[in-house]
Amino acid sequence: MRKITYISTLLTALMALHAQSGDAASINCTALEKGLCCPADAVKFPSKRPKEAADRLFHSEAVEKEIQRIVQQLNNRRLAWMFENCFPNTLDTTIHYSEDADGSPDTFVYTGDIAAMWLRDSGAQVWPYLQLAGKDRKLKRMLAGVINRQLKCINIDPYANAFNRVPDPDGNWMSDETDMKPELHERKYEIDSLCYPIRLAFEYWKVTGDTSVFGAEWIKAVGNILKTFREQQKKEGKGSYRFLRVTDRALDTMNNAGWGAPVKPVGLIASAFRPSDDATTLQFLVPSNFMAVTSLRKAAKILDKVNGRADLAAQCTGLADEVSAALQKYAVYNHPKYGKIYAYEVDGFGNHFLMDDANVPSLLAMPYLGDIDIDDPVYQNTRRYVWSEDNPYFFRGRAGEGIGGPHVGYDMIWPMSIMMRAFTSHDDEEIRQCIEMLMSTDAGTGFMHESFNKDDATKYTRDWFAWQNTLFGELIIKLVNDGKLKLLNSIR
Repeated sequence: MRKITYISTLLTALMALHAQSGDAASINCTALEKGLCCPADAVKFPSKRPKEAADRLFHSEAVEKEIQRIVQQLNNRRLAWMFENCFPNTLDTTIHYSEDADGSPDTFVYTGDIAAMWLRDSGAQVWPYLQLAGKDRKLKRMLAGVINRQLKCINIDPYANAFNRVPDPDGNWMSDETDMKPELHERKYEIDSLCYPIRLAFEYWKVTGDTSVFGAEWIKAVGNILKTFREQQKKEGKGSYRFLRVTDRALDTMNNAGWGAPVKPVGLIASAFRPSDDATTLQFLVPSNFMAVTSLRKAAKILDKVNGRADLAAQCTGLADEVSAALQKYAVYNHPKYGKIYAYEVDGFGNHFLMDDANVPSLLAMPYLGDIDIDDPVYQNTRRYVWSEDNPYFFRGRAGEGIGGPHVGYDMIWPMSIMMRAFTSHDDEEIRQCIEMLMSTDAGTGFMHESFNKDDATKYTRDWFAWQNTLFGELIIKLVNDGKLKLLNSIR
């Protein structure tokens, strides 16, 4: 379970890792008072990066040049300030780079305020830097180190979502009723935990041409991923994975003695938990199954072109084809208002659970991940549904609107959902609204947060959540590169 931290409890302690805090009260007009507002000159803009370069955990010349390239083009000083704070946040504060005895790079990535490495989060945190890997050898090695570490983690336990930097036999969740190991921070099985490392490795290969990460550890990891996915198709019973935790949070444990809700083996892959680390209601999690399809196809290409393992590549392709066919048959729901949409979860018995969660992979984010075409008519219907009050976890208030989830609860909007709306939009006005909302809901901190209250953005969770920070930077770079600079500079 990710720790939920409200501003009133840990702001002072955590912001010490950054420079001096901005003054939210000095903003001339607030979202609470006047709706969306992001005046360029309403606050002072001291850098929130660690003050001295020596205090930053990892330095990349290519990233620093990219920051300057973007900042020099942005007219809105507040937007430029937020971008400069957010984009390097993963490098500045979460990267722990080292080399193994044989000289191979090894990179452990904190999520931010939790000193553990999530397979999903770490892959997403460093993703925006991949585009610069060909311009910076040091950055390239750091990224290779992330992939190397992720593969090692998968081979320790493909059912775990988060890992310790060094084994900790006294870890917080060692009492969970599952096959815990000292190397694990948490053992919540999530499909996407096995997909993000493949996504990262494939893009790294495309950008750099480097095949050094595709050795024996890679082959072993692919074998473990295939074995796990096949077992979780539930064709031969419940499988080996179960999870129970003594907790007052219902979605931090699984029902039915830790086995979860029943599923009918129809070709889909079960996921015990969502990307939010909340338990699934129906175990066939649709956006994660879509991600599994594309990830298996990417693995197959690497195995064929780099490793010469046509046999293993064929296994990946065969499983991808099976899951893809099952998604078309079981994941679509004919909604009375929106027409055909993708359900969030299904069980193979004909039941559909309709909602969307902000955490990625989500239904909204599927084109961002490359798992579905943005113009797919079922996706477009789904997109209209999830960004509406017909989605149980869509919230709209005086501060903003967006998707949340049960991980944080009622009335809490995740900036990640607003970013995904912008990433998947063809509409400049919609994109503008998203950027304005992100700028007006940072509570004057210059950073993104896990979530904020729909009516009062000064009530937020997690001061230091590197994934959301870096993702914001990625969005701004994409918009500039896509010719949307004029749009960004029109924001006042």
